[in-house]
Amino acid sequence: MKENVLKDKSYEFALLIVKAFQKLSREQKEFVLSKQLLRSGTSIGANVEEASGGISRKEFIAKLQISFKEAKETRYWLRLLHDSGYLEKKDFVILMDHCDELLRIIAAILKTTKNNSGNNT
Repeated sequence: MKENVLKDKSYEFALLIVKAFQKLSREQKEFVLSKQLLRSGTSIGANVEEASGGISRKEFIAKLQISFKEAKETRYWLRLLHDSGYLEKKDFVILMDHCDELLRIIAAILKTTKNNSGNNT
């Protein structure tokens, strides 16, 4: 099976997000913000998975753009959870590093794909 770095990394990140959600809800009794984090953080990989099954370049780009937006939203929830005292610094740094890496990978793929298709929008 062909290796797909983005699919693998987004799946690994989703697992970290699930574990963070479990910890936040169990130890911090925080359910509202962490649920938002769970939704956006796992949506990144789900949309990457959908993009890989896209039937056209346009659909591929659209799904990756959604993944990018979900990763940006995830950064917001991570910052909010950290700054409000719910998410410990070490957990925050690990999750942000993974999220930022996903953002860089997705942005690079989008740029390359758009450049190769002549669609720079």
